[in-house]
Amino acid sequence: MTPIIEINGLSKAYVISHQREAAYGSLRDDIVNLLRRPFQPHITQGARRETVWALDDVSFDVQQGEILGIIGSNGSGKSTLLKILSRITDPTKGSAILRGRTTSLLEVGTGFHPELTGRENIFLNGAILGMGKKEVDQKFDTIVEFSGVSRYIDTPVKYYSSGMYVRLAFAVAAHLEPEILIIDEVLAVGDAEFQRSSLGKMNSVAREGRTVVFVSHNMQSVRDLCKTALQLDHGVIVNSGDATEVTDSYLGTTESRHRTPLNERRDREGSGRLTFSEIVVNDTNLDLRELSIDLSIHNHTSEVFDDVLVSVVIEDNTGRSITNIVGQNIGYAQKVGLTESRLRISIANMHLVPGTYYLNVFLSSDTMNSEIFDWVKHAAQIVIPEYDYHGTGRLPIMKGATFYSDFKFEDVSSLA
Repeated sequence: MTPIIEINGLSKAYVISHQREAAYGSLRDDIVNLLRRPFQPHITQGARRETVWALDDVSFDVQQGEILGIIGSNGSGKSTLLKILSRITDPTKGSAILRGRTTSLLEVGTGFHPELTGRENIFLNGAILGMGKKEVDQKFDTIVEFSGVSRYIDTPVKYYSSGMYVRLAFAVAAHLEPEILIIDEVLAVGDAEFQRSSLGKMNSVAREGRTVVFVSHNMQSVRDLCKTALQLDHGVIVNSGDATEVTDSYLGTTESRHRTPLNERRDREGSGRLTFSEIVVNDTNLDLRELSIDLSIHNHTSEVFDDVLVSVVIEDNTGRSITNIVGQNIGYAQKVGLTESRLRISIANMHLVPGTYYLNVFLSSDTMNSEIFDWVKHAAQIVIPEYDYHGTGRLPIMKGATFYSDFKFEDVSSLA
């Protein structure tokens, strides 16, 4: 049977420059470099050029009606692969054959024009897919109902929240009947109800004979949605097969990340102008009713940053987010001076059930075009042992739960 997606020896190379620091310079050198730049914009004086292979000889097939999950740490090549499949970028070597009409949802608002209304963008996306107005009209009401943005459908999408944006984008992508649907982390934005609806819709899309390629950091979503999965690491497929087995193997390897010293982590993302240098979790109480996290931030520049946003996401061992701790939500921005800066985050009422939890840390600027300074997944861990939470002399029964809760039983028969 001919696969609907056929990937053969796919490779993608990027050339990056490393500027050598001069021991001294002169006005003459600066003027010469400035005059050369318009004529040789790709050459940097004294720079060392390095070729980085984001993908390296990747091959796999996807059959019609299959939902394939793609997993891997930051920098593993997932986004590059999806950009090639979506025809956003060309491969350096190899081929990617897609036999069918394809829709991609790679980030919030992909394919939307910000000045157009939600209604206009639905028809624009339909036209891009080669659909006529009558065909889009037939699906319009279903798309709007699924997205939940009917009240704002005639408002320019530039005024939409990120959640509204992605709900409408997903609704359009899923309902305009492409043969191949490529989705990257759509479930990371939106409430629980939207996430359940999205999973259900992707399952129904597959039952109709269409194909889904799904990238996610949430291992539980991959397990729930996909029968097969592949894992990328530094541009190479290191594991493929049954989704549960692949995700179990991946989680086993990621558990060791936090043991690598933070300054040796090479799977982090961001500009690196500011970086996390140390993370200490203070969990002196077994019940974690009060938890504090000490973060050290190192400034690699010669400037002071007044408004730095710090975020911490606590995940369980399946990659599911338990809670997001975002300074912006409470109007807090960190000042980072020329030397090491330290921040303490205090959290109350963290009644986590026994298990292992991980901290993903994120550092960015508070500007219109926000700069990501540092982003490290599984930068530290919290291990909660079993303990007598309720003080009854026995361990609580908490199958499938995430939090302990304070409750009581009371016989009110006499009040009836």
